[in-house]
Amino acid sequence: MKKLLLFAFLTGFSLNAQLLSGDRTYTKADTLRGSLRKERNFDVRKYRLNITVNPTEKFIFGSNSIDFVPQENLTTIQIDLFDNMKVDSIINNGKKLVYKREFNAVFIDGNFQKDTKSNIVFYYSGNPIVAKRAPWDGGFVFKKDNNGNDWIATACQGTGASLWWPNKDHQSDEPEEGMSVKVAVPNGLMNVSNGRFKGKKDLGNGYTRWDWEVINPINNYDVALNIGDYVHFGETYKGLDLDYYVLRYNLEKAKVQFEEVKPMMDCFQEKFGEYPFKEDSFKLVETPHLGMEHQSAVAYGNQYKKGYLGSDLSGSGVGLKWDFIIIHETGHEWFGNSITASDIADMWIHESFTSYSENVYTECRWGYEAGQKYVNGTGKMVQNDIPIIGDYGVNSEGSGDMYYKGALMLNTIRHIVDNDEKWWKILRSYSEHFKHQIVTTKDVVTYFEKESGLRLKPVFDQYLRYADIPILEFQQNGKNLLYRWKADVDNFDMPVDIIQEGKEVRLKPSKSWKKLKRTGLNDLKVKRSEFFIKVKYLGASPRGIKGKA
Repeated sequence: MKKLLLFAFLTGFSLNAQLLSGDRTYTKADTLRGSLRKERNFDVRKYRLNITVNPTEKFIFGSNSIDFVPQENLTTIQIDLFDNMKVDSIINNGKKLVYKREFNAVFIDGNFQKDTKSNIVFYYSGNPIVAKRAPWDGGFVFKKDNNGNDWIATACQGTGASLWWPNKDHQSDEPEEGMSVKVAVPNGLMNVSNGRFKGKKDLGNGYTRWDWEVINPINNYDVALNIGDYVHFGETYKGLDLDYYVLRYNLEKAKVQFEEVKPMMDCFQEKFGEYPFKEDSFKLVETPHLGMEHQSAVAYGNQYKKGYLGSDLSGSGVGLKWDFIIIHETGHEWFGNSITASDIADMWIHESFTSYSENVYTECRWGYEAGQKYVNGTGKMVQNDIPIIGDYGVNSEGSGDMYYKGALMLNTIRHIVDNDEKWWKILRSYSEHFKHQIVTTKDVVTYFEKESGLRLKPVFDQYLRYADIPILEFQQNGKNLLYRWKADVDNFDMPVDIIQEGKEVRLKPSKSWKKLKRTGLNDLKVKRSEFFIKVKYLGASPRGIKGKA
């Protein structure tokens, strides 16, 4: 992750994504990567990746066969591959195509007809970027296990899948017919990739090829290699195949730690709907980096500890009851992998819901109070630095607050709805309605407004499009108590609950002063555990006020 919360720097904590933006000047390279230009006006149908990995030379070579359908007649298409990687040749119908390179984009000349399936085979080779500290920066990880065996993995979210394989590197297009991944590695090692294992073949040259097939659409950044001295175990649980690939000497520890997958699946399938990639199975794969949400092959590197490498991100103690990487990265199977943001600027759609899934799991296992204790404990990591939504069309993510500020926003909306049966129904129907779809912020907000019957757009806008959270202001005016919202959004009118004189009262503040029926602040308490807001009293603060900003 290139841009971390201050808390992350101080504690070594991060949230497993390579955030790219902040205050920056955008370049043509950013536009080529982030925008949907004419040269990208085609629909990818299937990828067939077939490569060899040489651990000694940290070198890869091979090809990607790309089936695609142009949405208009095209004489040039754009495929992305980092400029440190060599293009060996690009073939269409047995003929070499002419191409030129600009930054990390490869522009390929041809005659590609609208609504007609075309194919190119893109041959390439080179030494891919080696990550310095995966998964916070993107690239290959080349390490050795405790027995001296090569242990290799990829992690490229944010930086881009095109750092190691050629593809249309934009979140808006996933191959709806799936993908095959064939990887040859030195004999004695295994490669584990996404989807189902289809077999292996000794190539007779000191390498064995491991073949995997993905049936469902898949995010480019989810495509993964995991190479090592792995052993496999697993089971079928309530109709879902659970497969685990771990280093040989960690087998017994993994059998104990990975038992948590079953109560997690019970919880998530109840709250979010059926596991969205059942056809491709669910896998945990031990990796030499902390973890990543690689679809149907979730990367696990939490060292078989509870919490986040043995620490509790919430500071509440609740976070030590479960394995952070298992829960968070699997939550992404619903939010990020199944429901995918069209533009990386809307990555909150991935991270806010997934961070909220940590709270959901906690509540499933240990009850409402434990869940609230956890989600509110994560508030200390919120920076309110820049908006959560980034800049569109330039491959720019917004604030790292997309994680826990986003989760606290969803917890707030839950309490605005004020009906848990309705809330859980909305959350599950959202997951099922947009299953395997590419969405925008507008799609999400419109859906939640429709299903809740509430005006939620001002709430989403304040938390996502502005750095500050709303401030509930109070002021004593003679015997009257006045209240209002201070917020960036025009006509902001989010309801909020308070406790006064021992009773819960729902206020409906606006940006204009309103009068509270009861007077006096000494017994007033704003329910800040349910609403992620600031509270401010204008004037001398009464002795008993709770939740002052």
